[in-house]
Amino acid sequence: MLFLALILAASAVAAIASQSKTATNNTTIDNGPFPTDLNGSNFTYPHPFQLFHFGSQGLPLEMAFIDLPPIVATTTTTKPQHVRYTRKKPNPKPKIALLLHGKNFCSITWSTTAATLQKAGYRVIIPDQIGFCKSSKPGTLYQYSLHQLALNTYSLLSALDLTDPSNNGITVVGHSLGGMLATRFSLLYPDLVSSLVLVNPIGLEPYLELGVPYPDLSVTLKTEQTSNYMSIKGYEQSTYYLGAWAPEYNVWAMMLAQIYAGTEAQNFVEGQARVVDMVLTQPVFYEFPRVRSKTLLMVGTKDTTAIGKQWSPPDVKEKLGRYELIGKETANMMPNCTLVEFEDLGHAPQIQAPDRFHAALLQWLRT
Repeated sequence: MLFLALILAASAVAAIASQSKTATNNTTIDNGPFPTDLNGSNFTYPHPFQLFHFGSQGLPLEMAFIDLPPIVATTTTTKPQHVRYTRKKPNPKPKIALLLHGKNFCSITWSTTAATLQKAGYRVIIPDQIGFCKSSKPGTLYQYSLHQLALNTYSLLSALDLTDPSNNGITVVGHSLGGMLATRFSLLYPDLVSSLVLVNPIGLEPYLELGVPYPDLSVTLKTEQTSNYMSIKGYEQSTYYLGAWAPEYNVWAMMLAQIYAGTEAQNFVEGQARVVDMVLTQPVFYEFPRVRSKTLLMVGTKDTTAIGKQWSPPDVKEKLGRYELIGKETANMMPNCTLVEFEDLGHAPQIQAPDRFHAALLQWLRT
């Protein structure tokens, strides 16, 4: 009996040690099922998603992400010709695309782009960044930085075995804040990023240096706390869609408004206020000349987005967010950059004119 007790005790100690190691050193990927309201978001994703469990800054966190396989078109031999799409047979080294969302969007907002890339043979990875959408919202406990978000994203790719240097590299696509993050990611992991696509990225100008007054965190927090469906719609309608509004725009405004009013609302706005501070104080503007990756800069030139513009004096406002100018200036700063401009589009060309946007994207990817 004593021997059995010792065996049981030793097993218990080993189990505890194993659990501790899992919590502190290892990462896990969870396939669900998940609650309808996950980390303050009850928006229904049309694609299955997973949770990446990992530790960061001493906190246990979970990052929601979508992992979509490549698909290929096949045709029948009968006439008229019919095209159908099937999943590709497993490829040990498929092309990989990583899509990074902006501040006001989520992973799922990339759905149309993801489908386009799948049909072009890409496996598509789309995370919800920490503090956003269906991922953990650590609120005041987390120090937000572009470096940290890039590291979190790299850790996810590593857990998916997608960071092997022998692979063909990853195409990283970022919109708005996601473009700023994609730039930082490419600077931190240049050997991993083969192609970089920036879609109306913020950070193409040094906001504070141009005269944007630096706000105390309490000020941006109050602004975030007042965000609701009407304020989100008003901003996106004018800046993203140039006064137009459509059901396909409304769904994303509703998605965001629900998070602002959801069960994690306080932690969400605390994080969003810190994200604004991150954008203002961690510019990538000065580092564009160091980007080694082949780069595509896609710009809707009617965009007027500029962080801090709304609280800046008139003489500063008038020189901020002029994408018809800063797109060209940024392209000239980057050593291997192609600029595609959409002269009639705003901040979200991939949603406002998806056919034109994706045609230009695929044409560049084929070069």
